[in-house]
Amino acid sequence: MATDAADIARHLESPEHRRRRLRLGILLLILALTAVVLAVLTAAGTVDFRLAATGSSGPGDLRLPARPAAAVPAAITLVIAVAQLWRGLSGRWAVAAFALFGCSFVMAFICWAASGKLFPLTNQIQGTLALSTPLILGALAGVLCERAGVINIAIEGQLLAGAFAAAIVATVSGSLLVGVVAALLAGVFVAWLLAVFSIRYLVNQIVLGVVLVVLATGITGFLFDQLTALPDGSARFNTPGTLQPIAVPVLSSIPIIGPTIFDQTALVYAMVVLVALITFVLYRTPWGLRVRAVGEHPRAAATVGINVLRIRYQAVLAAGVIAGLGGAYFTIGSTGGFTKEMTAGNGFIALAALIMGRWHPLGSTCAALFFGFTKALQGQLQVLATPIPTEVLQMTPYLLTVIAVAGAVGQTRPPKADGEPYTAE
Repeated sequence: MATDAADIARHLESPEHRRRRLRLGILLLILALTAVVLAVLTAAGTVDFRLAATGSSGPGDLRLPARPAAAVPAAITLVIAVAQLWRGLSGRWAVAAFALFGCSFVMAFICWAASGKLFPLTNQIQGTLALSTPLILGALAGVLCERAGVINIAIEGQLLAGAFAAAIVATVSGSLLVGVVAALLAGVFVAWLLAVFSIRYLVNQIVLGVVLVVLATGITGFLFDQLTALPDGSARFNTPGTLQPIAVPVLSSIPIIGPTIFDQTALVYAMVVLVALITFVLYRTPWGLRVRAVGEHPRAAATVGINVLRIRYQAVLAAGVIAGLGGAYFTIGSTGGFTKEMTAGNGFIALAALIMGRWHPLGSTCAALFFGFTKALQGQLQVLATPIPTEVLQMTPYLLTVIAVAGAVGQTRPPKADGEPYTAE
């Protein structure tokens, strides 16, 4: 009797949980049916995946029959979608199932788009890493802030300020290292404004974040116009150059993935180190415990002697350093020059990655990699000349961002005190 009651209780489902299961299940089912339709429409022939470095050929290419290669992953997506809709996926295997769903959908889509063509997989991997790096750094900045209870809508402004400072200072000083330091200071300055007005003066944090983004956009655009309007202004103030790739010994010699992943600039390696460092600090150190405590229940944290305001200041300013580094990647890490509004909404996509990643450094990193992958895929599809209109391809990363966050919202919650002002008594 007791066993039967326990089984019944285990299978009971609250109305809220049922709504979440059905909402996510319907979303997955729509995507799965789309994958099935694409598999049916896939042209006969083969799809060639370029696994070798650009310019080489031969054993580095993988050739698959297009239709079966699209049909199998489409069937996998359908099975996972039905499982989510019927019973719901939960526990340790849910994340693996959703990751498999995403990979299978992408595989079916690529086989449809690249049937009879060559898909440069190494370029896709390189593009994903390049486009994800500033998103990951922006998301990490958001994690630090929001774990401490401060909403950071100003990530976009911090990235833009860091990009501008890195380009100008590196050009004037002739040193890329000095440019990186300038980017860090610019990110900290915007973070300081966020901290002072939100923590000390209790300004609404969402409104304040938007204002700081507009402020950074206006100031960098104005200063850029003034400097480039001077005689020979672009050459004197906006030619910083870019950091040179650094090959990791041994690892860079691994076939296929070595030259693609382990031959990057110092900023990419710094990003990887910061992901591991912030994860360790937040969950394995006393300071990280204090940060999470003031983000969940600041008054309870204060009763055990934690200085809530100081911890929040420290977290926000540390986040400014990370966001400034992400801004430097836009200029001295990739393009070699600054243009107005060059961050192009990446700060807001980083904010979406933060939400989708459940306010966790590793989860946010995976979400940022997903968004970077979709943006890189959009460029590859344009090269492949797919029948999808260019305008639709350009909006695809942002559409997938909305879909992904819509699937995550409601299943996770931010820190309880996120966005709530605190006044010491």
